[in-house]
Amino acid sequence: MPSITVESCTLALFGALGDLALRKLYPALYQLDRAGLLHADTQILALARETGEAQQHLASIDEHLRRYVPGSEVDEAVMQRFQARLHYLTMDFTQADDYAALVEQVGNSERLIAYFATPASVYGSICANLAWVGLAERARVVLEKPIGHDLESSRAVNDAVAEFFPETRIYRIDHYLGKETVQNLIALRFANSLFETQWNQNYISHVEITVAEKVGIEGRWGYFDQAGQLRDMIQNHLLQLLCLIAMDPPSDLSADSIRDEKVKVLKALSPITASQLSNQVVRGQYVAGSSGGQSVPGYLQEENSNNQSDTETFVALRADICNWRWSGVPFYLRTGKRMPEKLSQIVIHFKAPPHYIFAPEQRQLIGNKLIIRLQPDEGIALQVMTKEQGLDKGMQLRSGPLQLSFSDTYKSARIPDAYERLLLEVMRGNQNLFVRKDEIECAWQWCDQLIAGWKKLGDSPKPYAAGTWGPMGSIALITRDGRSWYGDL
Repeated sequence: MPSITVESCTLALFGALGDLALRKLYPALYQLDRAGLLHADTQILALARETGEAQQHLASIDEHLRRYVPGSEVDEAVMQRFQARLHYLTMDFTQADDYAALVEQVGNSERLIAYFATPASVYGSICANLAWVGLAERARVVLEKPIGHDLESSRAVNDAVAEFFPETRIYRIDHYLGKETVQNLIALRFANSLFETQWNQNYISHVEITVAEKVGIEGRWGYFDQAGQLRDMIQNHLLQLLCLIAMDPPSDLSADSIRDEKVKVLKALSPITASQLSNQVVRGQYVAGSSGGQSVPGYLQEENSNNQSDTETFVALRADICNWRWSGVPFYLRTGKRMPEKLSQIVIHFKAPPHYIFAPEQRQLIGNKLIIRLQPDEGIALQVMTKEQGLDKGMQLRSGPLQLSFSDTYKSARIPDAYERLLLEVMRGNQNLFVRKDEIECAWQWCDQLIAGWKKLGDSPKPYAAGTWGPMGSIALITRDGRSWYGDL
């Protein structure tokens, strides 16, 4: 039996027939039910504009659920129980009169969780209508990214929600924060003196954060071309990872203690002016190439594309944090589409010992690395130096890992999807995996100055072939500092 107790609630899923709901949210809720983490009285309301018979829409949800849940994890008894929780309602989210059916379905449920899997442009309307029918006072709202496309629009969305909900009942999703390895960053750093005593500019040379996607646009041209890789990935996922790596120890594990420290990091990021862009930031756009042994089109040849677009599909940059802990330690961030592989990892490069006594030709090997893999194989590895085995090897050195692979080490334990953890924490009322308003604003403020610099300079993205690690400039970005991206072939 689970050691966590979750009280009953009603989960109202706005945008219930969209890709996010079908591909991620229903499978996550099913897995929570399968693990005994949904209260027996919890019901799930699927809310969408689509008309027609409710049973047809519920059958479609069931079909997608069976597609995205691995066959080995399908339990028919749980499936039937889960299906019994589901109810479909046709609603226009902007029309207050349509909320009467929602009120009736929610009934006397004391806790309502309103999950907005919709464009941010309707968040305000949904909140206003929930308040108008009297549901707001017992509701928590979950907001999906992107929340705006710059600081001004982000504030407009957040202000529209805040008119009806206090910050304590707003849960802004960044699904990277629900990943098992990301959660382990806090334990790794603050429960191990081995690392925390070395976690500063005296011992760390530099930090890399890479989030690489093997896929292209996947039919999302309309959204992505308005956003670009900086807004889509840097502003949220990569800056959140940077904050968890760079923040000072929180006073405790409460939501605000952790988020206070993350905000301090964002405020300490050194601005990158237009004159610094050429040396510190590289943006790229993929052209035709090869992925997985197959020819793939360039960004401008994707379906429904605009062949005049200058939207970036790749960004690499050097970020500097102006505080004592990280003075002089660069953070290299890199993310792109149509990369050689799907990979999310953080590499902490420790400084070499001040006195070297081994063979001169092996000096470049020296330097420990802590490699934190978020996907595809979650785990942690510490690269250490040891002596080669054998009577004829003398003091020849080799670099090898002390490795923790979650899938290998915890063979009996299934690694939960990020959305499972996030949904569970919303039901528990725990906000420490969610992003506060001032975090969003600080991140946008830093990214907006990069976008403004590109516009001022008329900077266009540099081409790179699909299936490669980005434009040549991204290599120069790090090699001019005497370093290289870890693991690139």
